[in-house]
Amino acid sequence: MAARPRSRLVLHPLTPTESHPVIQYEGTLYRPPSEANSLILQATIGCSYNRCTFCAMYREKRFRVRPMDELAAEIESVVRSGAAAEVTKVFLADGDALVAKARFLDELLGRLNAAFPNLRRISCYASPQSLQVRGPDELIQLRKAGLTQLYLGVESGSDAVLKSLDKGVDAKEMIRVAAKATAAGMKLSTMVLLGAGGRAGSHEHALESAMVINAIQPRFASVLVMTPVEGTPLMESAERGEVDELSPIELAQELRTFLAATELRGTIFRSNHASNYLALKGTLPKDRDALVQILDRVLANPRKAPFIPDSLRAL
Repeated sequence: MAARPRSRLVLHPLTPTESHPVIQYEGTLYRPPSEANSLILQATIGCSYNRCTFCAMYREKRFRVRPMDELAAEIESVVRSGAAAEVTKVFLADGDALVAKARFLDELLGRLNAAFPNLRRISCYASPQSLQVRGPDELIQLRKAGLTQLYLGVESGSDAVLKSLDKGVDAKEMIRVAAKATAAGMKLSTMVLLGAGGRAGSHEHALESAMVINAIQPRFASVLVMTPVEGTPLMESAERGEVDELSPIELAQELRTFLAATELRGTIFRSNHASNYLALKGTLPKDRDALVQILDRVLANPRKAPFIPDSLRAL
């Protein structure tokens, strides 16, 4: 996830011809790597759950839904700039915009579709908790209104790991809420945290995470590396010596175990987050064996492995 500081920004790739669109962000802004060229609107501030032990993204923010008139003014500023035709994707920040009331989201989606004639996709993060409160009919309506992709942090398929991360759900519930989104016709992009099970739980974490991803059958799947950051319970645990941070080669073994256990039917896979030591990509199952073979070569000869050095990893 990339971050942007609080500022008044001209969003790229927009190229205003009359005046600059003004989009106001509060605090640090985060987005998935695939939303780099999207118009980003901060529909909600912070995260309504905000308890995951590893996440520092929204701890300094009080959760709230932004007033519709503010968002409408920002959308209109893009239209006035002459850049409306260039907007093809919109990402609704912050942590779980999906938790906002359905009528609020429906109105916002309607405004976006009316303003941007070439809009192809609207997406947002979705916590398991926000999916729990959305009814099946609400999800179908939101998908029809244009919200077609959700980013879901699965993190692990191990109940023990999910409990240690304070995700608030177990693996069975994660599968259930993900199925609600899929049944509504939404595309899911899921994330798994490499290293979340520590050294002792690495194999179980990898296998059970693969089982959950197999059950969800997401359109997209990615892996990130769990990294203690300031201001989180995970960092406090790390400072007490209670966190096993896996080495790059141990993470490669865990990823190999995970990929080898996947049974997917057309999922785009990436390990292109800034925390990763290895940048891999492919479509599963088509490229699964080739990716496993790459990891086998890494494990057989770590000195020649194309690990991304810490100096180039943006943590």
